[in-house]
Amino acid sequence: MAKNTNLIPWSVQDVLDATGGILVSGSRNHNFGGVGIDSRTITSVDLFVAIEGDRHDGHCFATDLIDSGVHGLVAARDKIDTLPCSRWQKQGVVCIAVDDTTRALGDMAAFNRKRAHVSVVAVTGSNGKTSTRAMITAVIAGRHATLVPEDNFNNEIGLPLTLLQLTPAHRWAVMELGMNHFGEIRRLAEICSPDMGIITNIGPAHLEGLGSIDGVMQAKAELLEKIKPGGIIILNADDPRTLQMAPKQVLEVLLFGMGANADIKGKAMGAPNRKNSFILALPAEEIRIDLQVHGDFMIANALAAAAVGYQLGFSADEIKTGLESFQPVSGRMNVMQTSMGLNIIDDTYNANPGSMAAAIKTLMVLAAGNPAIMVAGDMLELGDQATSLHFEIGGKAACEGIGRLYSTGSFSQVIADGALAQGMDAGNIFIGSQAEIINDLQQYLRPDHWVLVKGSRGMALERTVREIRNWANK
Repeated sequence: MAKNTNLIPWSVQDVLDATGGILVSGSRNHNFGGVGIDSRTITSVDLFVAIEGDRHDGHCFATDLIDSGVHGLVAARDKIDTLPCSRWQKQGVVCIAVDDTTRALGDMAAFNRKRAHVSVVAVTGSNGKTSTRAMITAVIAGRHATLVPEDNFNNEIGLPLTLLQLTPAHRWAVMELGMNHFGEIRRLAEICSPDMGIITNIGPAHLEGLGSIDGVMQAKAELLEKIKPGGIIILNADDPRTLQMAPKQVLEVLLFGMGANADIKGKAMGAPNRKNSFILALPAEEIRIDLQVHGDFMIANALAAAAVGYQLGFSADEIKTGLESFQPVSGRMNVMQTSMGLNIIDDTYNANPGSMAAAIKTLMVLAAGNPAIMVAGDMLELGDQATSLHFEIGGKAACEGIGRLYSTGSFSQVIADGALAQGMDAGNIFIGSQAEIINDLQQYLRPDHWVLVKGSRGMALERTVREIRNWANK
């Protein structure tokens, strides 16, 4: 994140109060301008938190950082003996020992959230979290200074780093909560202490860690345990599993969706079209919304954001202005038109069965009878159901009428088999590496073709988007 000079300062006592740590060296009178974990970007006025990550251990950089002018760090108790604390004591360097530096980072973020006196919206769900979070921000920011993540900062490192960017000027923060195991959302919600909690939907994602879709529902519901007293729960009335949660809640529940039981309702304007328009029906007024983003599933995200605006007392016009100002988030249904007339849909940021199916449907709507091509990569973290779910996606591509299917990754043959089983001609299926797919695409693609590129983040399919886009713009 870019350095913010208006952050709330940290005294050593603040850090000790937040983390329950022990002062190993340095003075309690020292103050820090901010908190950081990246040795490449931290400044001399910041407190360094030595995170032990999968690839790097921040403790390995601690001595060099102190020698370069950083004046304090938070370190793990079991690493203190490896650090030159005696020398640091003589130099006046602040060193605070904690049991777990990742947890300490979260504890400091929770402390900062409380002292900043902001209100928090927290969003989770199997699909649509990031776009919903961005739409909510677009609505709230029309009236209030709003903090949001600069990137997909939705885990036990990213979410605290976002909350540590709060300034006295902020009034709201919109947080995205991701997870791949039980207890993760509970911890994230504990850190951000939401005033509003939103669950967009429940689908087959992260099954490797959660076992089943019921496990996904259980994990997502952890958010609802941590909403502040007097807060509100916002749920998707069109999703059967989120709707099941509504009667169990003590807090007020606001429902959004296209169905009759929704409080904040969307009304379709006819057949699917490239202009994503709908009627937003609030309890007391209706207004037309023209989204600047494709995919009818984006309407559900917009309704969730509209529910937040309604709860805050925004008018229909204010909600409309916010929603229509929303631009697609990078890697999420970004439609690119090239100089040769080729259309590329970049949906490479992530993938699960629900978002894959929605993207295929959107491709066919946008292609509107023109040739539709899909480049499909693996959907990760699906556990024992991975094979059957990839097979279904191949079948979905064939049934929806995709004309040519490219598949790459460990499940590429499974996707192809699914398409073959639903009648796609073998001559229209290509299995290979990204490089091989890119080469074949360059031979096959023509003006007016529509290409959807989608797979899980780990597949890095943005390379295909980048190279095809560059080729098509020559």
